[in-house]
Amino acid sequence: MQGQPRPVAGRTEKAAAPFGRSHSLDFLRGLAIVGVMAIHVSQSFPSNIRAVDFAFMCGWTGVNVFYFVSAMTMCLMWTQRTEANPTRKFYIRRFLRIAPLFWLAIPLYLAVNGTGPSTNAPNGIGPLQVILTATFLHGFWPDSVNSVVPGDWSIAAEMTFYLLFPFLIIAFGARRHLYLGLAIVLHLVNVCLFKPYAFALFSAYYGAGNEAFVWNALHISFLNQLPVFLVGCALFFALRDGFAKSDAAIFALFIALSFIADRATVSHEFNYLMINLVLGALVAGCIRLTIRWSPIEALGRNSYSMYLSHFAVIYGLRQVWPLADGLVSLLIAYAVTAALSYLVARATWQLVERRAQDLAHRLTSPASSRPAIGPNIAATATGMR
Repeated sequence: MQGQPRPVAGRTEKAAAPFGRSHSLDFLRGLAIVGVMAIHVSQSFPSNIRAVDFAFMCGWTGVNVFYFVSAMTMCLMWTQRTEANPTRKFYIRRFLRIAPLFWLAIPLYLAVNGTGPSTNAPNGIGPLQVILTATFLHGFWPDSVNSVVPGDWSIAAEMTFYLLFPFLIIAFGARRHLYLGLAIVLHLVNVCLFKPYAFALFSAYYGAGNEAFVWNALHISFLNQLPVFLVGCALFFALRDGFAKSDAAIFALFIALSFIADRATVSHEFNYLMINLVLGALVAGCIRLTIRWSPIEALGRNSYSMYLSHFAVIYGLRQVWPLADGLVSLLIAYAVTAALSYLVARATWQLVERRAQDLAHRLTSPASSRPAIGPNIAATATGMR
């Protein structure tokens, strides 16, 4: 696996055309961070208008858009590069893209939020939660998820997907039906076996009154998110090579089996699957239509840092906010949060991310042919921008 790169079967230059430019992917990342900021701003600055607050709360789907774009971006990078030791270099690039900024976020949020008991850590934060978070293993233990760094559940899912991705694409290549088949199997295993068993186990471990916490932790677990990434991989190759009637048949089977499993259990993941499939269709449509808009793309290129920093920005604003809750307060708070988070992202690019990317480039490229890295690639090669 660390030898000469293996070409993905079925690739042609014509078929790769939908992914020839990154504008649509940046646009989608921008939409994703717009949505993620919306839900968190509305939680701290509610408008108290039911329809408006509901619309802002729907921003949670932005994380799932990130997942689709991440899977597609990884497939694009893997199929376009021709290099020796592709797996080792893939891991170096992904680690240096995500880890430095995330590690800086750990002490920041520990200082801001403290280590006492919370909704995400009923027994408080100790060395175990910090170590699991720092090693990106926090997604595998309920009170480590979102307890040290807000929103870190999605980063745990991303990093775990990165760990598995080279094995998946080497084994499956461009055979998108294999990605969909595995997505179906894992979804059914989660709904029918893992989630009911794990819920009973962790509910007993954390004690009465923590059932909602356990249920949420299992909902955002990697096993429940992995099918989204796999569908994203399948969509990449379908867009690249062309859709077929068999794709529609497999998706229909996926929906039918999920509906049956949902009715036979108490896992309640069918609606989540349907929302994800709709999001996948929207993502594919944006790419097919090459939709772009420069302001949103700018957010997309800096969305990883914005994702990590906007929680702290919201916290700071809440401490000094002069306006009473309402629609005007919500809209102004959202605009200020977006602007400040973007400025933080530009600063972290200059101070941290650019240096990490330069190091990744030196470690993965021959020194004799290493070009300089410009600031415009701040976040075009990662799924959690």
